[in-house]
This record gives sequence, structure tokens and C-alpha cells, in this order.
Amino acid sequence: MDLVRRPAYGLPVTSPAAYIASTEGTKVHYLGSEYSSRRHDLCDDYVRAIRASHLANTAEGYVDIAYNAVVCEHGSVYEGRGPNHRSGANGTAVLNTRHYSVCALVAKAGGGLDTPTDAQLHGIRDAIEWLRSEGEAGDYIGGHRDGYATTCPGAPLYDWVKRGAPRPGAVPPPVTPVVDLSRLISAATVDPPKRGTPMSYAGVRTVEAALLAEGLLAASLVDGHFGTSTIQAYEAWQRRLHYTGADADGIPGRKSLVALGAAHGFTVID
Repeated sequence: MDLVRRPAYGLPVTSPAAYIASTEGTKVHYLGSEYSSRRHDLCDDYVRAIRASHLANTAEGYVDIAYNAVVCEHGSVYEGRGPNHRSGANGTAVLNTRHYSVCALVAKAGGGLDTPTDAQLHGIRDAIEWLRSEGEAGDYIGGHRDGYATTCPGAPLYDWVKRGAPRPGAVPPPVTPVVDLSRLISAATVDPPKRGTPMSYAGVRTVEAALLAEGLLAASLVDGHFGTSTIQAYEAWQRRLHYTGADADGIPGRKSLVALGAAHGFTVID
């Protein structure tokens, strides 16, 4: 994290904004005006200019730059009001107490630099995590428009926020397949006399793939149809778990299915 503290770019050491112990989370903002890309050594000038314009706005009564942090296109995080200081940017006194604010130096649509850079997205995440670690910010991440009538933080940034504000290049978590036991039982009951018909439940294929991995079903029979061969393979799985009699009839039960899912990466719902 490239954190530029207030004194390092010409602001007083601490903000005069009111103290708050914690927040529910952080709101993301953009400039909403025209803004052009610039050399990194000019970014601190722009952040100081934002603060000057806020202090000059007597109608709003700002005591400092409105944001808790500002992030430039190069990914540097400029300390604004900082942690444990009430925001001035979220639209209402309640929202300013409820959430910190982080502003990206991004223009309105068509107004220059209107899409955040990857470095900037990393910087916003850095700022959010900094406010969490030093300012007791909660897990919530929203846009300025959440709870207040505005277009801020603009379409590109808000789309990123709605996706959970992931770091660029982050690998999404794997999706765990889910098998509905009741629908699986229905398929196992209905499919056998309907050879050649379309599969009745997509989760059957997940179970068949697990039975294939166990060496109990041929690859050619992993077709999403819980027919006679799949019932025989599931019966073999039940017997492998030491079930006997009516408990090993090839119709899935919860315990045997959970065991198969645990071994092959799917979860079971009733």
C-alpha cells in the first residue's frame, strides 16, 4: 500500500472532523466532474485542490476535505480525514457517521479519465482495508448512490463495487456444485423406465461424475439420466459404505450422498 499521510502532501497532521469509533463499512465515490490523466507528481496538487474547494464551500460547512481517503490513477492512497473521523461526503449526517468514504480520481462519463485503472482499484482496496484495520470499518462496501440519490460513483466503479470490489486479476472462488436430494431421488425413481428421454435433473450428472471417479460407473453412462446402470453404481457405493438390505437399493439417501459429496466436492440440500 502506498499511503501518503497528510503532512507528506501539505495538510495538517490530523483532521478536525468529528471522532467516530467505527463504521458499518465504506462508500466508494468518484469526482463526478471532468478529470484528465496526469503525471503522478501532480496528483497531490489535485487532492489539495479538492480540499481547498471543500473548505471554500460555505453552504456545506466542510471542516476538511470531505473524504477519508483519495486514490489516484497510480494507486497511491492520500490520507484525507483518515480513520476514526466522520466522513463529509456520503450525503447525510447519518450516512456520514455510518460509513467512511473513499474517492477515486475518476471523471464523469466522457469527461476524461472516466474508468478506473487497475492500480487505482488496488488502491481503493488498500484504502478500504486500511480503514478496516485502523478505523474499525465494517465489511460493507457500497457506492455513494447506495442510500443517497446520486449517480456517484459512476457506472464502471459501481459495477466493480457490486461485484464485491475484487482486486484486479484475482481468481474467483470455485463454484461448489449443489445437489438437491429430493430431486435426485425423484430422478432415480422416474428415469429408469424412461430410457433415452432427456435428463430430468441436472444434478444427476454431478453424482454420476462422482460415481465415475469412484470406479463404479462407466464414462459412457455419465449422461445425466439416473437409469438402471446409475442405480446399480449407486448401490455399489452404498455397499462400499457398508449399507445392506433396503439401505443399499441404489436410491440415494442423505448420509450416503453427503459422503459422496464430501469425497468429490459437491454439497447436498434437502
